[in-house]
Amino acid sequence: MSTIAEIAAQLQGYDPQALSAEDVGEFLARLVAPVDETESVGVFDALGRVLAEDLVSPISVPPHDNSAMDGFALAGAQLVRGALQLEVVGTALAGKAWQGEVRSGQCVKIMTGAIMPAGLDTVVPQEFTKTLADGRVEVPAGLLQPGDNRRHKGEDLMEGRPALHAGERLGPAACGLIASLGIAQVPVRRRLRVAYFSTGDEILSLGEPPREGAVYDSNRYTVHGLLTRLGCEVIDLGVVRDEPAKLEQAFRDAAARADAIITSGGVSVGEADFTKAMMKKLGDVAFWRIAMRPGRPMAVGKIGESVLFGLPGNPVAVMVTFLAFVRPALLRMMGARVTAPVYLKAKSVEAMRKKPGRTEYQRGTVVRTEDGALEVRTTGNQGSGVLSSMVQANGLIVLHHDQGNVAPGELVDVMMFDGAV
Repeated sequence: MSTIAEIAAQLQGYDPQALSAEDVGEFLARLVAPVDETESVGVFDALGRVLAEDLVSPISVPPHDNSAMDGFALAGAQLVRGALQLEVVGTALAGKAWQGEVRSGQCVKIMTGAIMPAGLDTVVPQEFTKTLADGRVEVPAGLLQPGDNRRHKGEDLMEGRPALHAGERLGPAACGLIASLGIAQVPVRRRLRVAYFSTGDEILSLGEPPREGAVYDSNRYTVHGLLTRLGCEVIDLGVVRDEPAKLEQAFRDAAARADAIITSGGVSVGEADFTKAMMKKLGDVAFWRIAMRPGRPMAVGKIGESVLFGLPGNPVAVMVTFLAFVRPALLRMMGARVTAPVYLKAKSVEAMRKKPGRTEYQRGTVVRTEDGALEVRTTGNQGSGVLSSMVQANGLIVLHHDQGNVAPGELVDVMMFDGAV
């Protein structure tokens, strides 16, 4: 596995004191690797898990040509005659093949999902027909093309072909698809184990009485929520005081139990604690100043076999650096296919000041206007300690490294929170 120095040597223009957001993503992609262990789980337990191998379809879906409508099945070649008056010679129900014979001038009443009778390839929806006094049905001219309203065998999935590929993070639709193939057990990567602790003598745990100069630890709960949403096994190590012995024990414990370690606090320049010193002592760690706002300081590296992510202490900076950098890295460690972020384009309703040379993540709220356009506005105070603004937001407005001021009405990129926060 590559060292920090080896990875740095591969990146053109690498400068740990002025690292772009894009360089951070590239560095972390080289640092992390997927866990090897796999397991088999039931479909109900597969949601959010990462598929460990291609899932080959044992059957075709649907298994037969069938009707997409309630209506009447007929031979499409008859449609060239114009309007048709057809004798109904039977009824095809879902779940059972109709065994009769159908001649020219005849049709079969058919239910949605029923197997298409032999020789028939077209379905006219019932509401488009007229029942005549003698029981025949009339099909208007020009209404259908041969093959209309017929689902073909295997049009969803064909037997012997991959239905899902390794690296797929299984959502509700994928779980339903797996069940539709009759597959009860799913091969997945094991859950990623992530240990987390907050650092700092000024941090209070819930249940402790308030004291001057101290704040209650919110990062522990936001990080726990972010990791749980991601499907990780969270190892909560609480708050660790700025004492070398306690910090060393926490790092060693985390490295022994987890694939990744996340800390908050203690990585800024001039921090008056022992966190950075202990990271240096125990691991191969880089300390970065990232050209971004919020969340400039960050530490990354390895302690033993565990990947370390040292995040800043301010609550919003923790969440932003997690979403922008840590989440994609953890997905890679989970074995998931990671693609470039998909941003939503929305029109800014206000001016935003921005200097080129850093990436800014501003909390914003996207709404749809009466004319259908998407608009976004900031949630006000963008201070890195204002956690309430994250609650009000439904996404992060991403102002890219080379981007300058934003004028009202200008389109901006938004990283939406849905599914992540």
